[in-house]
Amino acid sequence: MSVEDTVRDLEEWIARQVRDAGAGGVVIGLSGGLDSSVVAALSKAALGDRVLGVIMPCGSACADEEDAELAAIAFGIPTLRVDLQPVLEAMLEALPRGGKDQVTNLKPRLRMAALYFIASVRGYIVAGTSNRSEMSVGYFTKYGDSGADIYPIGNIFKSDLYPLAEHLGVPRSIIEKPPSAGLWEGQTDEGEIGMTYIELDGILKALGAGEEPAAPAGKTSLVRRLISASEHKRRPVPIFEPAETSPADDTENRRGEAG
Repeated sequence: MSVEDTVRDLEEWIARQVRDAGAGGVVIGLSGGLDSSVVAALSKAALGDRVLGVIMPCGSACADEEDAELAAIAFGIPTLRVDLQPVLEAMLEALPRGGKDQVTNLKPRLRMAALYFIASVRGYIVAGTSNRSEMSVGYFTKYGDSGADIYPIGNIFKSDLYPLAEHLGVPRSIIEKPPSAGLWEGQTDEGEIGMTYIELDGILKALGAGEEPAAPAGKTSLVRRLISASEHKRRPVPIFEPAETSPADDTENRRGEAG
């Protein structure tokens, strides 16, 4: 499928999802990265003025906020700035002491809460910005950046987003910056995952096709482990279902009650 056809299908899908939800539009967390910029551009083309970008600094680098504004200006999307740093600090004061992982995961969960509050006020839905690469290996925070009503690019690998970004007119500085969730100074997605997105996507595509990846065995093993360890993030939350009572068991129960 051509880039033009993919973009058209995505725009039509977004419009249909909003319409079917009976919503007025979408809110998007603008991080200044490639993923949120692509979702913003697609949403703008699909919905016109019914898009709101929310910029939520939470110990973020100033450059990320500047890039988020740059994307919003490029696509003519109004923005709302919500400074979550004081909220994070208040939460950490109230909670038991945690380590780096707990603090890191708290940030996207605060952003999710802010997005849903704003969406509810406006009668909008939340458009998530996770891509297929991240979702496949669990590189997201459960009930954090994974908390959304729709995932426009959730079935698109990270390396396949770059042609879409070029076509949509995402600013060059955003396309070329190293992918990062901006969770701490110098943090990069590829550094945390342990390989480049091109390597990751090549392995994921091969595994999805039932083929042996043309990659070092160690990296293929790592991807397999990441997929397995994060399976709980992708599954629906388990709900207890009582065992069915057979007619014979029910008769015994009634006899017991009568006696």
